[in-house]
Amino acid sequence: MSEASIAKKAELVDVVAEKMKAAASIVIVDARGLTVEQDTVLRRNLRGSEVEYKVIKNSILRRAAEKAGLEGMEDVFVGPSAVAFSNEDVVAPAKILNDFSKEAEALEIKGGAIEGAVASKDEIMALATLPNREGLLSMLLSVLQAPVRNVALAVKAVADDKEGAA
Repeated sequence: MSEASIAKKAELVDVVAEKMKAAASIVIVDARGLTVEQDTVLRRNLRGSEVEYKVIKNSILRRAAEKAGLEGMEDVFVGPSAVAFSNEDVVAPAKILNDFSKEAEALEIKGGAIEGAVASKDEIMALATLPNREGLLSMLLSVLQAPVRNVALAVKAVADDKEGAA
C-alpha cells in the first residue's frame, strides 16, 4: 500500500472519529439486500431529520471507534456496515431505522452508541420506541401544566360555591 493511500485512510479515520465524538447518537446497521429504491427512501428520511448516513469500511470504523473512546464496538463491525450519525436528536436515527426495518426486512440494526456510551442492539431498539424530541417536550409541558390547571379548577370551584351561596 502506498504512503498516499495510508495517509488518506488515516485522515478518514480522524474524520469518522470526530463525527463519533460529536454525535449524540450513532446507529450501525447492515443494509445488505436493500434495493436502490429502498436505500434512496431511507437516505431521504434520514436527511429530513438531519441524520448523516454513510457506508464505511469496518477497518476504518474499528480504528475510529477506538480513537473516539468507544471501546467494545468491535463485534458490531462485522459484515457490511452503514452508520447513521445524529448530532441533535438522540432518538431520530434509531426511530427512523427501526421503522424502516419493519418495511424493509433486509435492514438489520446491529448496535451503536448513545451520548458517547456503547449501546447494544436491544438498547437501540428501546431508544427507537421513545417519542421524538418534540413528543417528549410536549409530554413535559403537559406534566408541568397539570398542577396549574388543578389550582385554577379549585379556585373556580370555590368561586362558584361562594357565588351560589350569595
